[in-house]
Amino acid sequence: MRSFLYSCLLLLAAVGATAATNPPVLPIGAPLPDFALPGVDGKTYTPADFAAAKVLMVVFTCNHCPTAQAYEARLKRLTAEYGPKGVAVVAINPNHAAAVRLDEQGYGDLGDTFEEMVIRHRDHQWNFPYLDDGETQALTLKFGAIATPHVYIFDADRKLAFQGRIDNSEREDLANVHDTRDALDAVLAGRAPAITSTRVFGCSVKWKDKVEDNLRWRAKVAKEPVSLEKVDVAGIKALRANADSGKLRLVNFWATWCGPCVSEFDELIEQNLRFRHRGFEMVTVAAQFPDEEAKVLAFLKEHKSSGRNLIFGETDKYAFIEAFDKEWNGELPYTLLIGPGGEVLYRESGSINFLKLRRAIYPALDKVTPWVNADKVYDR
Repeated sequence: MRSFLYSCLLLLAAVGATAATNPPVLPIGAPLPDFALPGVDGKTYTPADFAAAKVLMVVFTCNHCPTAQAYEARLKRLTAEYGPKGVAVVAINPNHAAAVRLDEQGYGDLGDTFEEMVIRHRDHQWNFPYLDDGETQALTLKFGAIATPHVYIFDADRKLAFQGRIDNSEREDLANVHDTRDALDAVLAGRAPAITSTRVFGCSVKWKDKVEDNLRWRAKVAKEPVSLEKVDVAGIKALRANADSGKLRLVNFWATWCGPCVSEFDELIEQNLRFRHRGFEMVTVAAQFPDEEAKVLAFLKEHKSSGRNLIFGETDKYAFIEAFDKEWNGELPYTLLIGPGGEVLYRESGSINFLKLRRAIYPALDKVTPWVNADKVYDR
């Protein structure tokens, strides 16, 4: 997954990315634009695939956006309720995956690559097709989608009858104006909706021109200082207790001579870049002798490990093992996710399952630092 992201970044940096921000929104009454987009089920979808439906609802949504995630269950319920009435629902990811920064992915477990779209659709059991427009964004431009989610409803003649929001709050318990539901009811009854356009709220579409911003951000974080500190047994006990940080703490024990540790280290660093702005702290601990400090520091600098890095400051490694976790037998790598106050939320002996790890991190972070949509928001 990481190599794919870097390939996209480098390729687009080389060929240049076309600016496409703020296209005009498709006007009411406009015909459904033509398209042929890949779906996560392996099919290529066109308007003909939805020809039998009385009404077609197109929603631009994605994986990484917390607002999109907040509406996911409502979209599934709308599909289940209105499908038997003749409404076809199709979701389209408008985001160019290489334009989504890692810190923008800190509110969930997945980014917006096609591979990750497949995972979300499968694991969250979406009951509607999920298509990808992120590579070219040609259809997103035609629709003028602004944010995720953004709904477009087409009538039986495939003319646009409504565009805008699902309802008036991403917090479902506060939603009391149900624009999409009202529009569907009207169109199914052969009427024009009372309200045909609304503002939308959510993460801005990640256009190709943001790839350069991502590259600049990557270059900036790569220049952050890297340091290494010796820790004693008492320090390891305090690290494990996590009594006063107020943060979610990920601790990874590793060594420069450990093959699995080295092979996964770059992806480990990416987890820190994803979540560190959200009450999250990652600590790497080199389970090596104090006189190997220079070798460890050189590795950390090579891999841009700008978080908190420790190395055993004493030679009795078994004392550190015993002090940190009585369930740890000493194998490397060894990883613990620790909540404020010391609760173990995730334990991994051996190579890390990063998807599983992220699925432990972000729900816990929502309790430590409830999310606020920190992404750009556009409305009309």
